[in-house]
Parts: sequence; structure tokens; C-alpha cells
Amino acid sequence: MGTVLVRPPGHRRDVALRPAAVAMVWIGEGHPHEMIAVPGVALGDRDILVAVEMSTICGSDVHTVHGRRSAPVPLVLGHECVGRVIATGDCGAEAVDGSPLRIGDRVVWSVTISCGSCDRCVRGLTQKCRTLGKYGHDRIGVHGDLTGAFGSHVQVRAGTAVVRVPESLPASVLAPASCATATAWAAVARAARDQDLDGAAVRVHGAGLVGLTAAAIAADLGAAVEVLDPNPTRTALASRFGAAPLDREPDVVIEASGHAVADAVAGVATGGTVVLVGSVFPADPVPLDAEDIVRRLVTVTGVHNYTGQELAEAVAFLAGRGRAYPFADAVGEVRQLTAIDDAIAAASVADAPLRIGLVPSR
Repeated sequence: MGTVLVRPPGHRRDVALRPAAVAMVWIGEGHPHEMIAVPGVALGDRDILVAVEMSTICGSDVHTVHGRRSAPVPLVLGHECVGRVIATGDCGAEAVDGSPLRIGDRVVWSVTISCGSCDRCVRGLTQKCRTLGKYGHDRIGVHGDLTGAFGSHVQVRAGTAVVRVPESLPASVLAPASCATATAWAAVARAARDQDLDGAAVRVHGAGLVGLTAAAIAADLGAAVEVLDPNPTRTALASRFGAAPLDREPDVVIEASGHAVADAVAGVATGGTVVLVGSVFPADPVPLDAEDIVRRLVTVTGVHNYTGQELAEAVAFLAGRGRAYPFADAVGEVRQLTAIDDAIAAASVADAPLRIGLVPSR
């Protein structure tokens, strides 16, 4: 397919790509992806261009392709990715820790693009910026064609949290960091604001990658953790991520399935905290018994995406104590980027691997 190139406003640096980059473009439900060639990009002053090492298929990508989640088309899906910096804008760019990014750096980056100056960003809610952009969610056009992870390259825009990652960690561990791992970290961190997790009882609903990662993080912080899921294959994985059945009411419940909100609220102990993880929705509305919540002093809170600092902390966990858990096994299959439609079909079945990886041809 062809696209109409619209040059973004402001100063830009043109970077020619030989061979041309490619992107797999989704044009709507029921249609296969179409490959486009992208012979060059116009980098903003603080943009970077990243060559993709591996991307992974998230549940939201599956929901979009099957029409369960609205999205503007045409677009390049994908937001879980690890890659290497191959070009920078004229003013350079910085990682979350303030250090300059260099050509050759191996990096992951946030799903969100934030302005940094609106009232929400100033409050620390960068993932809810007034002018929010999202990789793998926004229509191709004014910001170019390399806007999602399902391509050979991604144009990472100014306002994105970028984290340098260790060479020693496999791509299968790092690619999901910018969604599943960071979201799980944010959920556990939110619970820890209300409860000391050392010695606490934590229940996680959902044995997808977000739920299992949350279990591992909570267990590493000293909690006793159990994971509930109707899929016995997924539940069997939980023990490898630090989970075991609880013998008391949970002080914290993390709802990471999207389908057990009522059970999560009903099951938490008096004075407990329920964290609803928004990345797993859409889900059916759930009525809440306000009187019960009030009388039991229950806190119900939501987490959607994460901040740049939380992404950095999630990567630090993977590089440190997270090595004790089998995150490398989460990517059960790796396929060529050009086989994306078959890969998404494989990711859609009940007993699919936690993640399927995509790698571009070189």
C-alpha cells in the first residue's frame, strides 16, 4: 500500500535508509497486514531512530485485530519492543537517567509519548498527558510510518521515556518490558503505597504475563503470593514465578485478568487494597457495593500504563533479582515479521504462549 507523506512541522533531519525500512500496516478487521517500504525518515531534534531487534505481540494487539478494541487505521501495531539506536536528531536525546543516548545503545522505550509540561505531566501522570501519543495505537501520517513495533525500525519521538538495557539480557526478556513488565511493576508499586508487602498476602487474578510478572515482583518484595486463573496451563506456570496457595485473606489483590473485578473486591481483607490493571481491559462493567467497600475500609485503585521511572525500575528488576524467574521462557515462539498474520492467529488461541516474538529479516 502507499501512504501520503506529510512532513511534520519544525526543524527535521532527513535520514535515508538503505535498504529501506519496512513496516507491517494493519488496515482493518478482516484484512491481512500489508508491508510498506520506508526509504527514509525526518527526525525531530530530539527523536531517535531504533532498529528493531525483537517485538512481541501483546493482548491489546490481538484485541485490536479482532475488532474488540477500536483503533484508527491505517496503523502499525506493536508497542513491546527492544532495539538499537542507529540515528539521533540534531539535538540528541537522553535516557530516563539523564545520560545522553548514543548510536549503538540497546534500548527499550515507553508506549506513551508525553509533552512533559501539561498539568497532568507536571503531576507525574505522564501516561495521561493532555497531548498523549502512543506507539502502536496512532494512525500513520503526520509522525511518519515507523510508529509501531511491527516493523524493522521505530521512530522514537521526543517525549518518550527511553531506558538503556543490558547486552547480557535476551531480547525475549526485554521486549515485553515496555508493556507487561512495566505495567506489573506499576501495579505492585501502587499496592506498596498502602501496604508493606514484606510479609503481606497478595492474590493476583490472571496468569498472563502481567499477572505472573506482578506475582514475581511481589514475591521478591517478601509477599506470599497466589495466582488464580481459569486456564490450568497458565496457572501451572505460577509456581515458577514465586506463587503458592494462600492460607489467609489477601491484604492486596491485583486484578490482571479483566474478568474478576467483583471477585477481587469481594475477596480482599478488611483494610486491604485492590489494584485494577487497565491494560487487560476491555471488560464488562461491574457493579460495586459501595457500602461494603466503605465498611471494610477497602481501597480500590486503577493502574494504566506507567511512568518513565517505573519503566526504568522494571528493567532494573529484570537485570537484577528478576533473573531468578523464567522470563526468558515467556516468549514461546519467534516468527519472522512477514508472518505477522499467522503469528497473531497463534497468539489468539486459548493455550497460546505468554508471548510470540517477531523479528525482522536483515
